[in-house]
Amino acid sequence: MPFATTDDGVRLHCEETGAGTPLIFVHEFAGDHRSWEPQLRHFGQRYRAISYAARGYPPSDVPDDLARYSQARAADDIAAVLDHLGIRQAHVVGLSMGGFATLHFGFRHAARALSLVVAGCGYGAEKSQQATFRAEAAATAAFLDEHGIEAFAAKYAYGPTRVQFENKNPRGFAAFKRQLGEHSAIGSRNTQLGVQGQRPSLYDLTEQMAALDVPTLILTGDEDWPCLQPALLMKQTIPTAALSVMPNCGHTINLEDPDQFNRLVGEFLAQVDAGRWPKRDPRALVRSITGMK
Repeated sequence: MPFATTDDGVRLHCEETGAGTPLIFVHEFAGDHRSWEPQLRHFGQRYRAISYAARGYPPSDVPDDLARYSQARAADDIAAVLDHLGIRQAHVVGLSMGGFATLHFGFRHAARALSLVVAGCGYGAEKSQQATFRAEAAATAAFLDEHGIEAFAAKYAYGPTRVQFENKNPRGFAAFKRQLGEHSAIGSRNTQLGVQGQRPSLYDLTEQMAALDVPTLILTGDEDWPCLQPALLMKQTIPTAALSVMPNCGHTINLEDPDQFNRLVGEFLAQVDAGRWPKRDPRALVRSITGMK
């Protein structure tokens, strides 16, 4: 198994398939490197497709020290994987926790991003929800400490934005739930407290978003309620962003509807690779509805 090593000595398990322009996938809190299998099989036919397990997710290292988990480290770990594979630039696709990491990668390492796909990004992002989200992160960590990962998976998998996945694809959902139960309780706990619970609100990052010049696709399911308003914020604020909403979809969109997810991402990448991805026309930013005033 190939492992990348971060600047603080954490080993990250990574896998790749195919050849061509590099395309790296960054998983969500309830997923791991295996969550991107439908994308690796699809995009590996045309790209050098890469996935990796975040710190805290076996077979990557699981640091016991909470201080080694943060939003900044999550973004920099993407760069560490690229460094290990000898890649200067790549398309970056992230879901949920991975979507936040992808966005912050764009802030911190813009020159290394050919494009960004920020999917399912927004949990706890709204200012009015931050205290509630942090309280839920603390409660999640306490549950993991008390009951362990298998009991956690049996409960967490049935969240209000994941039941859509079970309804559409019971077999795929069962695999997702089983893999969630194979995670590290310590790694999941520390990720909740160090990454999820401490990340800044998207509404505090509008200056960084407005300065972002990397082609960006915002993706969300229309039943992924915590992500809808943040998705609009990112669309409105990032001058190179487009927004696509997947109908009748919850949070786990790359697994819930992989065909649609792959099509949307594939069309975006094709435009970027062709040099045809636009930046918003300043004339579209005037306050007048009709342009007559």
